[in-house]
Amino acid sequence: MNRRLLFAIFLIAAGCTAWPIFAQAPPTLTLAQADAIAVKNRPRLLASEYQAQAAGKVVSEVRSAYFPKVYGSATGAAAENGTRITAGQLNNPTVFDRYANGITVSQLITDFGRTWNLSKSARFAAKSQQENSNATRAEILLEVDQAYYLALQAQAVLKVAQQDVQARQLVADQVEALAKNKLKSDLDVSFANVNLANAKLLLVQAQNDVEASFANLSLALGDSGTQRYQLVDEPLPAAPDTDLSGLVKEALSNRPEVSAGRLDLDSARAFERAERDLWMPTLSAAGSAGLTPVREDPLLSRYAAVGFNLNIPIFDGGLFSARHAEAHFRTEEVGQNLREMQDKVARDVRVAWLAANTAYQRLSLTQQLLDQASLALKLAQARYNLGLSSIVELNQAQLNETQAQINQASARYQYQIAYGNLRFQLGELR
Repeated sequence: MNRRLLFAIFLIAAGCTAWPIFAQAPPTLTLAQADAIAVKNRPRLLASEYQAQAAGKVVSEVRSAYFPKVYGSATGAAAENGTRITAGQLNNPTVFDRYANGITVSQLITDFGRTWNLSKSARFAAKSQQENSNATRAEILLEVDQAYYLALQAQAVLKVAQQDVQARQLVADQVEALAKNKLKSDLDVSFANVNLANAKLLLVQAQNDVEASFANLSLALGDSGTQRYQLVDEPLPAAPDTDLSGLVKEALSNRPEVSAGRLDLDSARAFERAERDLWMPTLSAAGSAGLTPVREDPLLSRYAAVGFNLNIPIFDGGLFSARHAEAHFRTEEVGQNLREMQDKVARDVRVAWLAANTAYQRLSLTQQLLDQASLALKLAQARYNLGLSSIVELNQAQLNETQAQINQASARYQYQIAYGNLRFQLGELR
């Protein structure tokens, strides 16, 4: 019974000890999950979506001119007998004691295209703002991808640094043991310890880079704190397409910023036409009807009237001409900005393609470098063990292998970052 009791206590204690370890295990995070979290949480993207929705409401504001305006009125007045208003604006000088209520309806019949052009300009502006929101989304997805791969790269470098410390610690221990037996000099021990200290410095820097990378990843995800994740490696993409001119055409067709620029130009042209139409007449109709329960004898118990109004601009001191000219120059400005944007997009695609192509070539080159560095380290270790070389040669071989391992570990994620940037420049991140 005592043995069973002790065994049960041991299992409970082991379970209580292991529980915090499992509870503190970082959650697994894939790139797709990271993108979904960022799209849901990033304030900048949410702000751009609200801005796009607000721009959409401007269309309804402008189109409201097509619909009738209906409002109710209640009016009361009291005046001395025989009062006539004889100064002020031109009006009906007679004032009767009364109280009345009624409804007035007004309707724009035509302004010869001005409201239509204003509505068209607002629609293009709303679509442009939606494209700007899509551009913000693409930028955020690019930030997430870069932060994700940089965190993976930092973890890979940390693993290399940890292995390097272990390897150099082993060499330092071996050299120190040989020195105690007078088979190696104290100078060899000193060099080995210096090499070990450099490895530990690299490890400290790698640990700091991992923490910083997860802080950047948390920010990219819209998290105000710093969360550690167990990141999942993504498969390497294929080599970049070699048709550079086709990629430029694809970017000019797909990039949301370019689409927004084209829509801005269409909006500016429609607004310019609307400003030109300020010189056109405006025809509207109005009608009123109501009851007058409290009144003097000359007034009837009810009233109703309809009418129309035609406004024809004749002279405005040059205001309409100046507004049309301003709109024309604004349109030219937007057109030139669009040309500048298209040139920059073409440049950015070429630069991104060169970076991705170079990063892809580094994949095989860094592997070759690592193979040669590992072989050189084996030879240097053998020569040092046989007493045919100094520890300086061995230290240099270890340093070369460590740098080759870091380059090889980084090359994979640098290519994924460069390829992601190329996809962004092509407008494929959505």
